[in-house]
Amino acid sequence: MANYGMLQNYRFDDEAEDIRGSKLYGFDDEKLGKIDDVIFDHSTGLIRYVVVDTGGWLKTKKFIVPSERLRASAKHENNFTSDLTKAQVENFPPYSDTDLESDEQWSDYEGRYRSKWESDPVMHRAETDRNITPTAQQTAGKSASARVGNSLAAGAAGIEDTEFIEPGFAAGTSTVEIDNTAVGIGPRWDTFQDRLRERRKEVINTGGRAADGYRKAS
Repeated sequence: MANYGMLQNYRFDDEAEDIRGSKLYGFDDEKLGKIDDVIFDHSTGLIRYVVVDTGGWLKTKKFIVPSERLRASAKHENNFTSDLTKAQVENFPPYSDTDLESDEQWSDYEGRYRSKWESDPVMHRAETDRNITPTAQQTAGKSASARVGNSLAAGAAGIEDTEFIEPGFAAGTSTVEIDNTAVGIGPRWDTFQDRLRERRKEVINTGGRAADGYRKAS
């Protein structure tokens, strides 16, 4: 498993490039909280998750979102949106920054977190934040013919131009497979991630939290 870290108290020279403090909105433009930190891969500098501070509505205060589940908000400049509801967030296993302190803890947490996406996948209508609850046939179908069948079923139900988005985790595997490209989030995200990748060794060496006690860049 790769070593992961967080920015914690590290600050970039240009704070305008930092996405921390940006708001995250969920389904139906519901405010979920603010981005408090990111969890990134030490070996590449790529962001795997954002850590969201809910400001108090969630009992455990924070939760994480895979980077590929984020989009730039069309309604709120310099902020982000996801296809989550508060009810879905409440169903995630409680997150704590200490989950990153060892390989075993993180592997255990990420596995439990992944299972929630597999058992309650989030799908939305293409180009909107409208969630569509998939049927058993839709979630089970992985072939091209099954996807066509899903589209036809959606058309019969009166839903046009519908694209079913797969969850961010690979079902039926023993490891978490997350798309780390995070395509289409927006220029602010791209700039921030570029800065993080450029300075990842500096970030690590200043004490970003790491799995398995790893503190120095190789």
